[in-house]
Amino acid sequence: MRLRERWMWLLVLGAIVVGATGPAQPVRADEAPQLPAYFTATNDPAKPAWPDPTGAAAGTWAAPAGDGKGDVPGGMTVQDVYDRMAHNLYSINFVWMLISGFLVMFMQTGFMLVEAGLCRAKNAAHISAMNFMVYPLGCLAFWAYGFAIGWGNWWNGPVPPGWYPALGPGLSVLNSGWGLGAATDAAGAATGVYTYGLIGLKGWFLSGVGDVSVMAMFFFMMVFMDTTATIPTGAMAERWAWKNFCIYSLWVALPYCLYANWVWGGGWLAQGGLNWGLGHGAVDFAGSGVVHAMGGVIGLIGAILIGPRIGKFVKGKPQAIPAHNVNIVVAGTFILAFGWFGFNPGSTLAGTDLRISFVVVNTMLAGIVAAITAMLTLQAKGLKPDPTMLCNGMLAGLVAITAPCAFVDPWAAAVIGGIAGVLVIFSVFFFDARGVDDPCGAISVHGTNGLWGVLSLGIFANGQYGAGWNGVVREEFVKAYGSDGVRGLLYGDPGQFVMQLISAGTLFVFASTMAWAWFKFSDSITPLRVSEEVEIEGQDIGEMGTLAYPDFQLHRGGGLHE
Repeated sequence: MRLRERWMWLLVLGAIVVGATGPAQPVRADEAPQLPAYFTATNDPAKPAWPDPTGAAAGTWAAPAGDGKGDVPGGMTVQDVYDRMAHNLYSINFVWMLISGFLVMFMQTGFMLVEAGLCRAKNAAHISAMNFMVYPLGCLAFWAYGFAIGWGNWWNGPVPPGWYPALGPGLSVLNSGWGLGAATDAAGAATGVYTYGLIGLKGWFLSGVGDVSVMAMFFFMMVFMDTTATIPTGAMAERWAWKNFCIYSLWVALPYCLYANWVWGGGWLAQGGLNWGLGHGAVDFAGSGVVHAMGGVIGLIGAILIGPRIGKFVKGKPQAIPAHNVNIVVAGTFILAFGWFGFNPGSTLAGTDLRISFVVVNTMLAGIVAAITAMLTLQAKGLKPDPTMLCNGMLAGLVAITAPCAFVDPWAAAVIGGIAGVLVIFSVFFFDARGVDDPCGAISVHGTNGLWGVLSLGIFANGQYGAGWNGVVREEFVKAYGSDGVRGLLYGDPGQFVMQLISAGTLFVFASTMAWAWFKFSDSITPLRVSEEVEIEGQDIGEMGTLAYPDFQLHRGGGLHE
């Protein structure tokens, strides 16, 4: 097309546009606020050429704030600008936390594959069903009472005094609990703060806590509890009766959330730094103790009370009962390792927390080194590198690093994982030798190494992170190191290690007592263990009605016939 024809077409198009829209009418200043040009939806001449400075050309847009103050830059104060920035930071933190929660929820698939693969085919559907139903039943309990008990008095969380939590000040609605040593104000009125917090009391069925930050916190903490709830399904697999399992799933939120309140909810263990001068009080970043050791100890007591599987011990000696599908065990392990990158980094509760990079790398290193040391330990004992034990090694390293992952250097993460890989092997043989039948090694992976993770923080925490954690700010540490971060034995704070010992000991005693009482009580309601006939036949047929063998057909009436 010649140049003259191009100009003619442009003139025609310009005439059509002008005729359709008419000349632009100026807007009087007293008629509407003078918003920046990038808020206009039309092709305003004042609007900058693409790319739009707000990034709209890349698929994003700027939206007017909803506080009624308007968005005229010339009329905004410094405080207004800060509010806009803080709002955006909170939004980033929300998204990060929710996505991390999705990853943790996906870990349930990994648990199902690992547990089902490690057991016999005749029970695989039953084990899968337990891993499935523990989610809705546990969530129901967490919504009804668990969240209120654990986080009803969480308020500002572990952040330094005077700071907002990463999800914003809306969490201040979680302000009701009970404990010992009630504090009062100048007028003698109770403040809701206790010297030794014992339990939260706000948020039953999420009533009275209608804040967006609370909803995000509820979701994230619920999927963490689901991990605890499912650990005993591996330790008690192939003989746990379905009805008993179901009522357990409605109970497990009680011990979990009580201990979580003491460590994560600002309770008496978290207050150990303020009350007793022991470091920053009990610290457990992502739950080696609160999540994993709690599940492992409950599983230990359950496995002892339910007894070993038929044929597991002959004349007191353990017999091998091979896994039916090693491939899905390995696949499940990789799914769990993937989900752990939501589990640990997500526990920053902030996508804006740059410490996430350390958490990610430390998590990876602990897992891979643990798998290697588990292999070397087996070979040092004259055994072959069983892939199921190697998987348990990797999982043990991930469990152990979960508490200290934000507070340690990468070399320390490798050491923590390396020790975990050795511990898990010796722990499996230890419990086998004492007649405790754990088909999946759940007690050793989560219980033994969950406790190791809690203690390892008290040894290797380097003081670079966690300033003001649990309200502790010690001037002598600020003068000596520049800030008062969480420190362990190797970095000048033996008090932190003592506090971690107290926390681990409390967990073991409390979880053991609660589990023993519960399993004894629930066994009086409905049997803890299936009958001998069902165990031999397989729970898939005996309890679930699942078609497990090709020679059988499932009758609609519930019976089986050839």
